[in-house]
Amino acid sequence: MKESVYVETSIIGYLSSRPSRDLITAANQQLTHEWWHKHRQKYELYISHVVIRECLAGDPTAAEERRVIIKELSSLDATPNANELTNKLIQEIPLPSKAAADAAHIAIAAANGVRYLLTWNCTHIANANLVYRINQICRQADCEPPIICTPQQMMEP
Repeated sequence: MKESVYVETSIIGYLSSRPSRDLITAANQQLTHEWWHKHRQKYELYISHVVIRECLAGDPTAAEERRVIIKELSSLDATPNANELTNKLIQEIPLPSKAAADAAHIAIAAANGVRYLLTWNCTHIANANLVYRINQICRQADCEPPIICTPQQMMEP
C-alpha cells in the first residue's frame, strides 16, 4: 500500500508557474518538478476543497493550468473533526486569521489520516518554530499529525 500525501496549493503553483528569476524560488520550482515527475507515483496523492478553491482563483489562464494538474487527484472531505481542528490551530498556535486556509490544509490532512503534507509554505505550515505546536494540537484532537515536508525532503536517495 502506498503512503498518502496531501498536496498543498503551493506545490501546484510551483508546477504551473513560469520559472522565477529569484534563484531560491527557481530552485524550489525545479525541485518540485523533479519530485512530481520522478517520485509522485510512489504515493497516493490527495487535495481538498481548499486546494481546489485556491487553484481556481486568480488569472483564468493560470487557474486553468492549475485545474489541469489537480483534476486527477482525489479530494478529501473537510469533516466536522477537521473543521474543529482548523479552529483550534488558528486559536492555539496562534495563527493569524489570514492563515485560516493554511490551518485547514493541516487539519484536513490530519483528520483524514494522511501521512505527509507536501508544501512550500514555510510561513504557517512547514515552519520549524510551529511544527511542535501543530503536532501537539493535532494529537490533543485525537489526530496523528501529518509529516510536514517540502519536495526536497521527500526525494529518495
